[in-house]
Amino acid sequence: MTTQRYSVTPHSIDTFLTWIRSKEIAIPEIQRPFVWEATSVRNLLDSLYRGYPVGYLIAWRNPTVKLKDGSSSAGKRILIDGQQRITALMASILGHEVLNKDYENVKIRIAFHPINETFEVANPAIRKDASWLPDIAEIFSPSASPLKITREYVAANAGINEDHVHAAIERLRRVTSNHVGLIELAEDLDIETVTEIFVRVNSAGTKLNQSDFAMSKIAVNEEFGGNTLRKAIDYFCHMAVNPAFHDSLEKFDNAFTKTEYFPKMSWLRNSNDDIYDPHYTDMLRVAFITFHAK
Repeated sequence: MTTQRYSVTPHSIDTFLTWIRSKEIAIPEIQRPFVWEATSVRNLLDSLYRGYPVGYLIAWRNPTVKLKDGSSSAGKRILIDGQQRITALMASILGHEVLNKDYENVKIRIAFHPINETFEVANPAIRKDASWLPDIAEIFSPSASPLKITREYVAANAGINEDHVHAAIERLRRVTSNHVGLIELAEDLDIETVTEIFVRVNSAGTKLNQSDFAMSKIAVNEEFGGNTLRKAIDYFCHMAVNPAFHDSLEKFDNAFTKTEYFPKMSWLRNSNDDIYDPHYTDMLRVAFITFHAK
């Protein structure tokens, strides 16, 4: 009989938010950037508000794994699956900026309509409309007063039932009491097995292809500096599309600018050729063909 290599425990969203604040949850190098559209963040909040399930998260404890910032994972839960949902909670409830797929720090503000009990991505029109609360992060702020928010809302919207508004705001604040299942992988699993699990569980959603799998395998190979090599491939492709990214790399990832790879791609800052924009799939294909041609 095969031994189960994981445990399953429900935790409140409040617990996950606490882990985010204390940085107990860590994102490994095998993960991808935040790729959700803002509308997906909105849909997650709507599901939580309505009490719908939002899927399991998968974590693993191993002190030898490299994280996205290059540090060690010692003492942390490494998030194997659920980065998009955790990042969405950071953005919408905690109000944190997130790094998107274009390596830009952005704020995602989700608005709430307490009369209709609906959510929407905040935009200039919504921010001017008094019937919307334009940023739910303000409602979840530790210093927020639901009663004060309710009274200010009612004062700005004549004829609105105060009790209904207050009940909707309180119901929204209670979504952090909802529980999400956390699957924790056995500590003695090796990184190759965990990477394979990551690829398999990502067969839904934003799907992984063979190139994603190859990039994950590169990232976890510490013997040949896979962590840095993966960054070199990602950054090269992004810089080829956006040459201005070269100058922002020092602020974004100063450690990488000191590697042997950075000087070799710096010529891209003066490249304005937009005939072809490479993807890391193309880079891997060329590397594979070159290797086998030798």
